[in-house]
Amino acid sequence: MTALVRFGNFLRERQRWVLIALLVVLHLTLLAGANTVVGLMCWLVDVGLFLLWQPFIQAERKLDAGALLSIGLVLAGGAWLFGWWLLILWVIILAALLGGRVLLLGHRPTRIFYLLAFAYLLCALLVWLVPRVVPDATLIGPSLDLYFAWAAPLLFVVMLLIPRPREIQMPSSGTVDFFYSLFIFLLISVLVLGSLAFMLLRESLYIEAVFKTLVSMAAMLLMIAWAWNPRPGFSGIGVFLSRYLLTIGLPFETWLQQLMECAERESDPDKFLYAAFERMLGLPWVAGGAWFPASGAEAGAGHFGQESLFRQDFPNQPLVLTLYTRHKLSPSLVWHFHLLAQVTNEYYIAKQRARELQQMSYLRAVHETGARLTHDVKNLLQSMNNLCFMAQAPGDIDGARLTQLLQRQLPQITQRLQQTLEKLQAPQTPQAEVHGAGGLVLAEVWWDVLQQRYAHDEILFSPAVLDRTARLPAALFDSVADNLLHNALLKRQGESGLLVRCTLADDAAFFTVCDSGSVVRKEIAEDLLRAPVSSENGLGIGLYHAARQAEGYGYELRLASNVAGQVCFELRSRHR
Repeated sequence: MTALVRFGNFLRERQRWVLIALLVVLHLTLLAGANTVVGLMCWLVDVGLFLLWQPFIQAERKLDAGALLSIGLVLAGGAWLFGWWLLILWVIILAALLGGRVLLLGHRPTRIFYLLAFAYLLCALLVWLVPRVVPDATLIGPSLDLYFAWAAPLLFVVMLLIPRPREIQMPSSGTVDFFYSLFIFLLISVLVLGSLAFMLLRESLYIEAVFKTLVSMAAMLLMIAWAWNPRPGFSGIGVFLSRYLLTIGLPFETWLQQLMECAERESDPDKFLYAAFERMLGLPWVAGGAWFPASGAEAGAGHFGQESLFRQDFPNQPLVLTLYTRHKLSPSLVWHFHLLAQVTNEYYIAKQRARELQQMSYLRAVHETGARLTHDVKNLLQSMNNLCFMAQAPGDIDGARLTQLLQRQLPQITQRLQQTLEKLQAPQTPQAEVHGAGGLVLAEVWWDVLQQRYAHDEILFSPAVLDRTARLPAALFDSVADNLLHNALLKRQGESGLLVRCTLADDAAFFTVCDSGSVVRKEIAEDLLRAPVSSENGLGIGLYHAARQAEGYGYELRLASNVAGQVCFELRSRHR
């Protein structure tokens, strides 16, 4: 096997020598003629050199019995049909392969080398071979056989003098474009048959017939080139051909529509995949398939349909798709299915991220609810401490007044505890709590209860003549008032002599809490009420959640004044 590999590398490095030898033996075949044994033997040698030069099967590949039998049958059929028409077909095939290779080369000396070889084959066809199949010898005209027989070796010498192309380092030098080769094969065939048609139908001389055929082909190619891209404001046949090559009978848009429908119906990533791939079974090529996570990816696995003899893998992230098809896929279909697999992967990734965001939203709601309930419980404890303080000091308040106070405060505390329990059982974001608890109460009642709750904390409540019909959301105002007053009382512990004042508008349109202490630091004031902030006296997460809650009720909580001796927070309705 090592010797075969070395032999294959030797031939790949010297392809130009093999091609020159092939052309030399072909020239000897033409000189010997199609009716001689020498010509047949030279042609068989030429076929052997072609097998060493051809770019389709590597030279070091070991042929099995079936391949050898096929080659033997082709050689036997060629020996039986050997003649001028067979040589014409042979030269056209060689010219088509060379033409399909020349168009892919970027190295100029190599391109010139193959163009000279192509020119020799074209001259051999038009000068030597075609005149020998013309029925009427009188239409051939002057013979150019002698010139061709002696000029061709000079062409081979020029090819030998061209700098040696490093074909082993040029991947494109060993490839052949099938469509270009087919196109050149058809053009040369039309040239040969068209020349013969002009000679037979118009009784033209051979050179005249070739010229007319070339002019006709040039005019036809010019019309096709214009129709391909006419540029007068409408598209040409190039657009239709491109559209056909992109669709090739595949219901691509239909399957994409089904994929989007599955994406809308299924939120679970794994169920979405199963539904999408099940619909892929509707395509005529697909028998079944399977998917599994790629290396290092976190994804599920599954299968659909049934297995078949033909398998094609489409590696992507995070899924690798394996399709079992009813027949071998063409390169265009492989490209289409690769695109479908990529789109499916993108949808799957989007579904995974949506599920992660949903989980993160739930955890965020739990966190925010817990933080908010912590402040609610703290405020309730403050209210309970005030009631306990008043109950333990009966000398400062008569029994009837204490009873009345307890009758008004305890139901509210019980109601707020019930609201806290409901929030704990069903976590939700503050935006979802729009008028969720407490409802509307008379502003006058709420104001009296607030004054009684903080009667022993030396808080100044500004006198107000409240509208008897004014109402406000008790849950929101309780939460905001407790947070603001609690923070002010904590601030008083660090700043002696600090005065705290509460104000409620007559129509309950706004509520303010002011203190005569120091200003809120600039770095804290920038994020205050917008995000949780760290602070020694607790000004941070409680006000942040209170501001979020106010937005849900249609109110705005803001720092209205931040100057020394006049630090005010205001809760104001946006609808008034």
